[in-house]
Amino acid sequence: MKKIGLLCGGQSAEHEVSLVSAKNIFDAIDKTQYEVILIGISRSGEWYYCEKSDWLPSEPGNFTSSVEENGVPLAVLPGKNHPKLIFIDGGASLEVDVIFPIVHGTCGEDGTLQGLLTLMNIPYVGPDTLGSAVGMDKDVMKRLFIAARIKTAKYLSFLSHEREGINYGRVFDTLGSPVFVKPANLGSSVGISRAHTKDELQEAIDHAFEFDNKILIEEAIKGRELECAVLGNEMPNSSTIGEVSGCDGFYSYKAKYLDEKGAILTIPAELDEETKNRIRSASVDTFKALGCEGLSRVDVFLTDNDEIYVNEINTLPGFTKISMYPSLWNESGIKYPELIHKLIELAIARFERESSLKKTR
Repeated sequence: MKKIGLLCGGQSAEHEVSLVSAKNIFDAIDKTQYEVILIGISRSGEWYYCEKSDWLPSEPGNFTSSVEENGVPLAVLPGKNHPKLIFIDGGASLEVDVIFPIVHGTCGEDGTLQGLLTLMNIPYVGPDTLGSAVGMDKDVMKRLFIAARIKTAKYLSFLSHEREGINYGRVFDTLGSPVFVKPANLGSSVGISRAHTKDELQEAIDHAFEFDNKILIEEAIKGRELECAVLGNEMPNSSTIGEVSGCDGFYSYKAKYLDEKGAILTIPAELDEETKNRIRSASVDTFKALGCEGLSRVDVFLTDNDEIYVNEINTLPGFTKISMYPSLWNESGIKYPELIHKLIELAIARFERESSLKKTR
């Protein structure tokens, strides 16, 4: 029986969402095939082994406990043959066969955690360091979209030292009104605002810079918001299409995770077969253009004249009870436990492929 290290929590604004995702994965995983070892990362970055899972929240917003209160501290000991997680107090150790890092946002799906797991020589679920990093940085992501001729919304990006020099008139002249302002490196709609006026734009810029040193200001694409799940390594498959609607202008953090009535999720979306196939193809092209493997969810806009604009990719999408990624695959015929099994198999397959490469001349 393989030991799966289910890694959750983390230092980002999506800490609680990660814990909810972990609960759903822990409950759904086939315990006849896998022994689950729960590893929590505190908000300040410490790792803890959690013997029990009953403290994990079923939904974000009302969580009063903490990772620290439910675990014992761990240290990481990398090693090619026997990487270990060491109990700091007692010196005992844990070994795992695969890590499932359901850690969203900064220091979770931005390549930093993936780099550590690569150094530890442990297979892990999801895109590698490069795919994770470029999938998180929306500026770099869009540059790769443009190079790959994947249609995406027009945008401007600014670093924190350029903040005072932003010309609001030029922004609206270039991108129209309204615009969306978002941190370059964050997920789950955290820090995103919509702005129609210069005053709103100033407020939105200030808000976005609270979360990142680089921000994007993006044109608003008028169209249906659609999502597609991608699964696989070198030859990925795409799911049926889902639609998000009724969320007052954009799919906010509250609508995604806190309010089941905050948005209407329609699976499958009402689309003709030709449009479905174009969106599925665009999703796979996006996945490949960013060098992703394992899993991702691709979000697109479909305009009134049937143009497809790729909004972004999410390389470690949520696994809460209202999350699109597992719901899309469920509609496509892959149930939750089977989906988890496939993700673990893909992690092992990539690890074995990479391990077979020569490391020296």
